[in-house]
Amino acid sequence: MKNARHAKILELIEKESIDRQEELLQHLRESGFAVTQATVSRDIRELGLIKAATGDGRYRYVAASNAAKSSHTPGRFQTIFRESVIRADCAGHLVLVKCYTGMANAACEVFDAMVWNDVVGTLSGDDTFMILMRTEQAALDITQEIRKYTAN
Repeated sequence: MKNARHAKILELIEKESIDRQEELLQHLRESGFAVTQATVSRDIRELGLIKAATGDGRYRYVAASNAAKSSHTPGRFQTIFRESVIRADCAGHLVLVKCYTGMANAACEVFDAMVWNDVVGTLSGDDTFMILMRTEQAALDITQEIRKYTAN
């Protein structure tokens, strides 16, 4: 049932310009899925859906992999980082990147799409993502690089 629901969600966001969980919930119910808002929220997280800007200045849910394919504009990394990231700091091999609420997935996705030296991996939440670096010096270096794109 979960796989069918996930497939339906991906189909819906592909066909419809859905920008709110409530709207997605309604479409799923109309399609015969008995779901709650909590289930839809969990599905969005599990599918890695993010909100991407449309041509008319609005936002809609898209799969993170589709956002990368449909947004090949110059400076995409810089634009998303400047709009999403509040600050960055490091401790040991870890870098913590604080973002505006709901923006960490988008910032982490564009970070992952770039080529960085000594990055072991990333982990994203709602308003924060973490970067595991191979060395403490690499963590310091990437923190300084990220700070170039923050307001603070």
